[in-house]
Amino acid sequence: MKKLLMATAATALMTGSAFAAAHGKEVKLGVLFGFTGPIESLTGPMAAGAELAMKEVTDSGLLLDGAKVTSMRADTGCIDNGLATSNAEKMIAEGVNGIIGGDCSGVTGAVLQNVAIPNGMVMISPSATSPGLSTVEDKDLFFRTAPSDAREGQVMTDILMDRGIKSIALTYTNNDYGKGLADAIKTNFEAAGGKVTIYASHEDGKADYSAEVGALAAAGGDLLVVAGYLDQGGAGIIKAALDAGAWETFGLPGGMIGENLPKTIGPDLDGSFGQIAGSAGDGVDKFVELMKAANDFDATSPYTPESYDAAALFMLAMQAANSTDPAVYGAKIMEVANAPGEKILPGELGKALEILKAGGDIDYVGASAVELIGPGESAGTYREIEVKDGKNETVRMR
Repeated sequence: MKKLLMATAATALMTGSAFAAAHGKEVKLGVLFGFTGPIESLTGPMAAGAELAMKEVTDSGLLLDGAKVTSMRADTGCIDNGLATSNAEKMIAEGVNGIIGGDCSGVTGAVLQNVAIPNGMVMISPSATSPGLSTVEDKDLFFRTAPSDAREGQVMTDILMDRGIKSIALTYTNNDYGKGLADAIKTNFEAAGGKVTIYASHEDGKADYSAEVGALAAAGGDLLVVAGYLDQGGAGIIKAALDAGAWETFGLPGGMIGENLPKTIGPDLDGSFGQIAGSAGDGVDKFVELMKAANDFDATSPYTPESYDAAALFMLAMQAANSTDPAVYGAKIMEVANAPGEKILPGELGKALEILKAGGDIDYVGASAVELIGPGESAGTYREIEVKDGKNETVRMR
């Protein structure tokens, strides 16, 4: 299925001149992630993944007329709409050609509505998973390489049922991401015959979560599922629950998966389980090799493969369109991402650029088995995670 960019001729005329000079010079890609805030432990590897793709393409010398691709990093705070939109506006003012991001769903929606759409700027998010982003009237400017939480709700339900969990207490961070994910988990779990004993939000950044845990514990349940953030409220909820002796194991959706959570909680987290978008196979294996050779970042850190892929899609679409103008190359993103065409894995971006320059077709598989299936929507697969000896281990692909 190919996504078409519905750009008017007037828009193309207005924006074309701003990007025409990029050939043979510099292509700027914004990396708009929460370098501070509740997922800051994840965004360093994510940015490194995106920038690895940029370096690969620059080193090949094959993008357009030998364009150099540079990264423009800026912070969203993950949950700070004002900071995110302000920094996105600065990126636009500084001549960015595309925005990799946002990261968290709320700020992604804010940047899309307030900055990207008014300026005709394409965004590809590697980690914004709210189902609501699939139905935004985005003028075909928004894509993502991670699947939405509508899919994750079904995956988590399958995992819970396979493990014999019949009832859950469910708490979620009080924002677009948390609410959308919690709704998907609740709907799917109840449809499968499970019972949600309590469905309650929590706020990030609190020093004490004993009151929230008291209400959750009073409702009971075989398991406490925490649809929050690993570096803030989600971790606080788990600590308080352990201190109160309310639960010994926890359900961990995507925002709770990362190496920092086992480090923060310690051995008491062993046995907890959940899921995170991810893939297996030649694509991710090659990506791990590339990242290992380039730096010390963990290539399997959540949303790091998806970040490499987001950056790659921008540059491949530009080559296919022979343009760095979002009004022109945006129409090519679905084409380079999906069949038909020669399959492209990490480390093969130069090969892909040559094929596209010659007028051929590619099917970009990348590090995360990319398949774009509709407006703002990625198919995606999941890694089932269990914490063992203080580490997140993949026990199954879903």
